[in-house]
Amino acid sequence: MNYSNLIWERKKVIVGQTDLDANRDITLLVGFHGADSTPENMLVHGARLKLENAVTVYPEGPVDAGKGLWSWWQDGPRQAETVSAFVDYAARMIDAARAHIELFLPSAPVRTCLWGFSQGAAASLAYTLLGPHPIHKVASICGFLPELPSPAPAEKTPAEILGIYGLNDGVVPSFLAEFALDEMKNRGHQTTVKETPQGHELTAENLRDIGDFFKP
Repeated sequence: MNYSNLIWERKKVIVGQTDLDANRDITLLVGFHGADSTPENMLVHGARLKLENAVTVYPEGPVDAGKGLWSWWQDGPRQAETVSAFVDYAARMIDAARAHIELFLPSAPVRTCLWGFSQGAAASLAYTLLGPHPIHKVASICGFLPELPSPAPAEKTPAEILGIYGLNDGVVPSFLAEFALDEMKNRGHQTTVKETPQGHELTAENLRDIGDFFKP
C-alpha cells in the first residue's frame, strides 16, 4: 500500500493504494476516525488491514475540536444539524475519491465501502442511512447512531454491515451499539453482529475480522 497526503475540500486526506486491476471491482474504502482525533490515528489501524485491489481514504473531520483534533459533528442541541452537514461533507469526499480513481482508471468498476471507530463508526452508519451514494459494505467498531436530521430515505440499496462492539465499553455502552445495529437491520441492511468482551478500543482481532470482511 502506497500512501500520499492530499487536500480535498480544503481538508487533509491520506490516500492509500494497492496495485490495481481495472478488470476487477476496486474497493474504495473510506475510514472515519473517532471524535477529537486525526486521520493519522485511523491510518495506524487501517495500515494493518490486508486489502486487495483497493484505494483507502482517511479524511479529516470537518468540525474543529481544538489542538489539531477533529470530529464529524458537534454533540449537544445542534447535533442533528451538524450530522446533516457531515453527510454533505462526506458525500463530497466520496465524489473526490471516485474522481481521483477515474483520473488513472476511468472505466474501472468501483464499490464504495465505509468503516470507522466510535464516532467514526457512527459516521459510517449515519452516512449509509442518509448519504446519496450506494454503499457496498460497512464495518462499525464501537459504533452508535447520532441524532439524525431527518428520516432515512424509504428506498436505499441495502449495504452489508459488520458491527463489532464490546460488553466492557465504558464510552459507548453495548446497548447503544446493539440498538444502532438493530436499527440498520430494520432499515433493510444486511447486518452481522459480533459482541466481544473488549472495551472502547480497536483490537487486533477486530482488524482481522474487518480485513476478511472487505475481501472481494
